[in-house]
Amino acid sequence: MELKGRIGIVTGGSGGIGRAMARAFLREGAASVVLADLNEAAVQAAAKEIGCEGMACDVTSEADIQRLVKHTLDKHGRVDLLCSNAGAGGGGLLTDATNEVWQKQWELHVMAHLYAARAVLPSMLARKEGYLLNTASAAGLLAALGSGPYTVSKAAAVKLAEFLSITHGDEGIRVSVLCPQGVNTAMAPRSLGDGQTDGIIEPETLADIVVEAIRAERFYVLPHPEVEEYVRRKGDNIDRWLHGMRRLRQKTLELMAAATAGKP
Repeated sequence: MELKGRIGIVTGGSGGIGRAMARAFLREGAASVVLADLNEAAVQAAAKEIGCEGMACDVTSEADIQRLVKHTLDKHGRVDLLCSNAGAGGGGLLTDATNEVWQKQWELHVMAHLYAARAVLPSMLARKEGYLLNTASAAGLLAALGSGPYTVSKAAAVKLAEFLSITHGDEGIRVSVLCPQGVNTAMAPRSLGDGQTDGIIEPETLADIVVEAIRAERFYVLPHPEVEEYVRRKGDNIDRWLHGMRRLRQKTLELMAAATAGKP
């Protein structure tokens, strides 16, 4: 899909990946982009900076998502592209992450994508055209060793995107799922540990890759190309992959223990 003349919505748009994507879409000739984010002051400042419209929206509220889409339809007549991008980190494992953390990650990384699709699909299906881009993570294809809630919810986000493509791909709906490793945003790791990332890229670099993927209508958007090979290896021999990940986790724990022991 070419972006020239298109109407887009980007959630999680006040900074980082969302703001960079909106700026790139406008540079490509999008007619309008509506930025949405939980913090109204932040999203209005971002929208003013890049020259588009901003709205406060809690993506974990279906009513808020419906309001955002209705506003855009009322003002512009259609939504061509919806980037469901909002997300947040959530650390912990099965035993130490609270139920509240698990639930919040599920609502933010899965239900928010579902609410967005429900809100925008009726008008897209009526026109037999539309594009959904959901931000997941390389962790959803592989694993984030120290974060069970994040890994599991991002994996579900990937599966939801697959299901949307299977269900509506023959009805004019195009779907992509964005699966980066480290990006230089507030969520980026402060250090590069074993298995953590193959390098932190800038949001603007990622946004250029997203534009290219939308133009080519590719399902996977992988700003870190190494991820494709990791996924292939995982699919070739899941038992070997799991064994390797357990070894990597053990190595990471040993390094952490050594670093802690060396502190005064």
